[in-house]
Amino acid sequence: MAIVLLIVGLILFVGLVVVHEFGHFIMARRGGVEVEEFGIFFPPRLFKHKTKAGWDFTINALPLGGFVKLKGEHDTDTEKGSFGAASLTTKTKIMAAGVVMNLLTALFLLTFLALVGMPKLIDNQFTIKQDTTLVSQRVLISYVEPGSPAQKAGLQSEDEITAISLPGYSPVSINDAKSLPDITKNFAGKTVDVYYIRAGHNDQARLTLLSQSEVAASDKTNNPKGYLGIVPTEFVVQRSTWSAPIVAIGLSAQVTALTFQGLGHALHGLGSLIAGAVTGNTTARQNGQTAASAQVSGPVGIYFILKNGSMLGYQYMLLIIAIISLTLAIMNILPIPALDGGRLWLTLATRAINKPLSPKREEMINATGFAVLISLIILVTVVDVKRFF
Repeated sequence: MAIVLLIVGLILFVGLVVVHEFGHFIMARRGGVEVEEFGIFFPPRLFKHKTKAGWDFTINALPLGGFVKLKGEHDTDTEKGSFGAASLTTKTKIMAAGVVMNLLTALFLLTFLALVGMPKLIDNQFTIKQDTTLVSQRVLISYVEPGSPAQKAGLQSEDEITAISLPGYSPVSINDAKSLPDITKNFAGKTVDVYYIRAGHNDQARLTLLSQSEVAASDKTNNPKGYLGIVPTEFVVQRSTWSAPIVAIGLSAQVTALTFQGLGHALHGLGSLIAGAVTGNTTARQNGQTAASAQVSGPVGIYFILKNGSMLGYQYMLLIIAIISLTLAIMNILPIPALDGGRLWLTLATRAINKPLSPKREEMINATGFAVLISLIILVTVVDVKRFF
């Protein structure tokens, strides 16, 4: 089931690209601007189909986004049917349409999840308390300490811990992550049966917990240990009814605020990286690289995030897709060269000063922005490979 959900998640991720570009496509057609190519991902080209309407549909090799190529994309083009000849209102609608489509997709998915079961990922996650019902609460293993009783017994990350008992006695249910340390402390040094669920199948493992003296001794070192040797995490799913659209909007606002916080940390880290490189300060450069790259993920990171989410069920996978869609909307409205926001704000700025850019300068700005963007994606991909492999 997890593999099916992973495949569905990857298809939906590609669907976010299609939805985004469809926004540009439909607004261009409605605005009288001719479309020359609708591309999924970036070249080199893998597949091309000439439609009856005269535009090319292509699938390309680099999974970094997508594009809609319009006739006469330079702001100074004047030929009929070109982007350059369109009114400022039409240009704004075309460039903003992808953002709107991703935002609407995120709100739709979040509303659906609020109705069927919204995973709780933020401590103070927005909800209407009067219209919130607890659907499920699970305790999963997020980390297994090497050499611990849990590791020796074969417990793994993503296993759901349901109960612990002495052999022959009634199991003690694990209802939340906070109760687990106290329960294992009560069984310190004893042999217990740990009941867990892995990939939908119930199982159990017999192991001997560390004693209180072993745990106390480890507390005085740089490597403190737990009785069982795991880091538990709690996964809560809650449902709303009439307030589902409100929950979707509130959660979107929370995620947007957190995204900007992450961008702030990333920019601060990028500044340290540049300063360290200029001054030759290796420590500052490495710390800056870590801080900058830790806030974002590239294609490799997105794959593993979807993979982990699919193991937790369709709600988690859909929530990840919704957050990615919202993030795409946020990133594409920012004034970043080569992205929609960069072109939009550049166009508005040149109109404000009544001085359109020359085609050469416009291409230089967008090409530079694209080169920087690709460089950052390569950097993040390298970090993701080190992080997940």
